[in-house]
Amino acid sequence: MKILGIILTVLGAAGCVYFGIQAAGDSESVSLLGMDIAVSTADWTPLIVSAVVAIAGLLTVTASRKRAKA
Repeated sequence: MKILGIILTVLGAAGCVYFGIQAAGDSESVSLLGMDIAVSTADWTPLIVSAVVAIAGLLTVTASRKRAKA
């Protein structure tokens, strides 16, 4: 279970970085009264799913360590 948790954590973190950079680049800028206003057009679902996978991996690693100590 510990190896599965590590794999989930690594994949989730990599997904957060990749989809976070992609989401940051997906924005449109509008000039209004001399001010630039940026509006995000990104799809946040992959970033949220990656974060949930990373958290699940961390919880799996933590649970496997507690079981190993007991």
